[in-house]
Amino acid sequence: MFDSRTDLSQLPASEESPEIVQGRCGHILIVDDDRAMAEMVGHYLAQHHYRISYEYDSTQAIARIRREPPDLLLLDLLMPELDGLSICREIRPEFKQPIIMLTGLAEDVDMITGLELGADAYLTKPVKPRVLLAHVRAQLRAKPEQAKQSQEPSVIRCDDLVVDLKKRAVHKASHEVELTNAEFDLLALLACQRGSVVARNEIYQRLRKLEYNGIDRGIDLRISRLRKKLGDDPKCPQLIKTVRGVGYLFAG
Repeated sequence: MFDSRTDLSQLPASEESPEIVQGRCGHILIVDDDRAMAEMVGHYLAQHHYRISYEYDSTQAIARIRREPPDLLLLDLLMPELDGLSICREIRPEFKQPIIMLTGLAEDVDMITGLELGADAYLTKPVKPRVLLAHVRAQLRAKPEQAKQSQEPSVIRCDDLVVDLKKRAVHKASHEVELTNAEFDLLALLACQRGSVVARNEIYQRLRKLEYNGIDRGIDLRISRLRKKLGDDPKCPQLIKTVRGVGYLFAG
């Protein structure tokens, strides 16, 4: 597992923490003030053909992300001066690539806040390397998977709700609804199967490329945020209905 006790003796020494520039699977920027931890994670991901960059200064992270947008951002929650939530809040309106947050805190409120601010996944340390790798691969596969859905209608209309799949835009009563990438992907998946129940396991396989483990509440939280943003009464939803023990139904 990646934690502060992990033996780094087998990793290459790096006084100046050179960035790993070779990689064919995508560019990952790791923002973490813990230099040893960041480099340990980076070396592991580099072995799986990702190009790795590091930013140890949280105050410089926002400028770095805007200057050189990565394909995926691996963001530590607890950092001095500027924490991961603040960085996520600042960049999310313009940064459309996946964000995975890492933290030593297991509190629900931190996970909920991170997801509401636009993080696509939230992992608690210590995290097993293969679990982290699976999440990275799933997030980076999401966009190519979306491109395969060209046979689906480009615009879905439901009363005053308009979901434009090509422009990745949502309007409610002619007003634009601001959604994160993760929220839009979930809404599009449900809307494209309008009138049919989408099983929870299918949602996880399509959006995360993972089997549902029966515990993760990430999709439930995302549904709650969608209902709030779309004005769908959570106590008696009419647009996105919960089918207990099965999944969700876009009933518009």
